[in-house]
Parts: sequence; C-alpha cells; structure tokens
Amino acid sequence: MDHNLNMIRKRVPVKELVIENYTVGSISKSGVAVLYMDGIANKENVNTVIQRVKDIEFDEITDSSYIVQLISDNQNSPFPQLLDTERPDRIAAILAEGKVAILVDGSPHALIGPTTLVEFFGSFEDYFLNYLFSSFFRLIRLFAVAFSLLITPIYVAALSYHYELIPKDLLSTLITSRREIPLPPILEAVFLELTIELLREAGARLPTKVGQTIGIVGGIVIGTASVEAGLTSNVLLIIVALAALASFTTPVYRMGNTIRLLRFPFLFFAELWGMLGIVISFSFLLTHLLKLTSLGRPFLEPLYPPRITDSKDAIIRLPFTMLYNRPQYLRTENPVRFSEKKAKEKKDIDE
Repeated sequence: MDHNLNMIRKRVPVKELVIENYTVGSISKSGVAVLYMDGIANKENVNTVIQRVKDIEFDEITDSSYIVQLISDNQNSPFPQLLDTERPDRIAAILAEGKVAILVDGSPHALIGPTTLVEFFGSFEDYFLNYLFSSFFRLIRLFAVAFSLLITPIYVAALSYHYELIPKDLLSTLITSRREIPLPPILEAVFLELTIELLREAGARLPTKVGQTIGIVGGIVIGTASVEAGLTSNVLLIIVALAALASFTTPVYRMGNTIRLLRFPFLFFAELWGMLGIVISFSFLLTHLLKLTSLGRPFLEPLYPPRITDSKDAIIRLPFTMLYNRPQYLRTENPVRFSEKKAKEKKDIDE
C-alpha cells in the first residue's frame, strides 16, 4: 500500500489530498486506505464510504474484491457498483473530480466510487486521444455491448416466431443452413453459448501458452465439427462468435462478466415470447438499473436523471475546454474545475 500511495502522491502533490487508514478483518487485519480531496469531495460520499468500511464484519480480507461485495448498495445485483483500476494516473484524475478511492493492502486494484454505468464503457486511454476519436471508440463499445447482448436472442426469436420479418434472400440462406439441424434454435444457441463459455474458462485456468492454444484451436475445431455434424448452423456459429468478440470490447472485466451472464435470460425470454420476451427482459433490466445506486448516487446518470452538464463526458467526450465543471451528481463542494473564459482564450506569446 505504501508504494501505491506514493505513486498517487506524486501525481497529486497537494496538501488537500486526505488519506484515512483503517484495519479490516478480524483475522487478516488488512489495511484499508480511503482517499479523497478535501474541499472538493462531498462529505456525504466520504462519510458513507468510511462508515461502510468501518462496519465490515468479516474475518479474512485478502483483496479489494471483498470490499466491493461488502459495501455495495445492492449486493444481489450482477452489475458492479464500484469501479476498479490498477492505474495511479486514473486515481489521480478521479480524485480531482471529487470521487473517493479505496486501497487495500496487498491488492493491486483500487476502488472508485460513486460511479455510473457509462463509466464502465469508457477507457482512460480515451483522454489521451483527440475527442473525436474518443467519442467514436466509445460509441463502438456501446454498440458492441448491445450487439453482444441482443443478437443471439433476436436470432432465436426470429426463427421461432417472427420468420416473416426476415428478408427473402436471407431467409433462403437460413433455411439452407438449418435444413439438416435436428435441434430447435434455442438448444442450438445455448449449446454454442455454453461452448464459448467453456473455452473462456479453460483458457483462463490453464497456463498462458496452453490457454491461448486451447482458445483458438478449440474454437475452430469444435465450431467446424458441430457444423459438419449437423448440431448447429454455420449462420448461428458466426453470430455467436461475433457476439463473443463484441463482449471483449468492454474495458472493465467485471462489466464484461455481467454482459456474459445477461445473455442467457434474454435467450430464454426470446424462446418463450419472441420479440415480446426480449422487450420484457429489457424492461426488467432497465427497471433494475433505474433503482440501482452507487454509494447512494444514481447509477444510470446522466441518462436518468437526465443532466446535460454531465453528458459532456459520458457517451461521447467533448474537448477539455468544455469540461470546466465537475460531475453534477457528485454534489462536490467546489463544482468548478477551471475558468471557462480563460480556457477559451488563446493568446500568442508576443501578446
């Protein structure tokens, strides 16, 4: 923890940086540090984090992942409600915004809160690029997540109930690919989805070189064999492979796991009621997100409640000269980051 704190202090060399240390775990006696900027961070957010860290009743705290599960607002939600990072420069950036950081001794991951849903689809490297490229890459990630979540359920719903919506040219291709398939679309899709998940888990648990080989060769061999054996269609194989590839675009691993899990309820609802089932499952998901909070702050902000000021650095990122206010949902003590007028002034050196 001392090394991590030193790296953060090098990037935030001001006296306003406050570090409060606590001991958590009746057996492990793990050190936990809460970091915030005095005069910027909202005292309510800081007190909420400190109170929840003090109230932890657990014997062994070995990683910051334990803290996430113990202090989250809704521990039954599949969505992570605290953002984790290994980058000290990102910690410095969020402290300047008015957020709170949590470090655990022995863990390379720091926790950030409060956070919002859109932050999980933004990478810190976006700020190193021109705002046009950053906005474009963020939109690609959001499209990829929607594609990964919905494309397989839409395939199952279309072939089970709504085949009249498929264009004639594409319908003939689907009929040809499924002519000798004995399984219904739902079993075909579940078989391929579970195969992809097994390959992911096998690749993650095996040694690096062996895991990479298993992931690539296993995917090619099993995919080709399943099509030739008549268990799955080649069209669905391409769709599932693209959906798996799209899920890897999520910058935060925890959110990627959430997307992987949500595909299966969407699949089963699509089999039960077709497109209506997809709409119903999406309604349940949206209702859950509307109720979800991060340290008491709305998780779906700035989409709901809608805040135009915070949308400048959400789905897209505007130039730095327009990001002169800190996020409104944080209710910071000092909401202004820098002077808007001075940022727009561009004087030559001879002036």
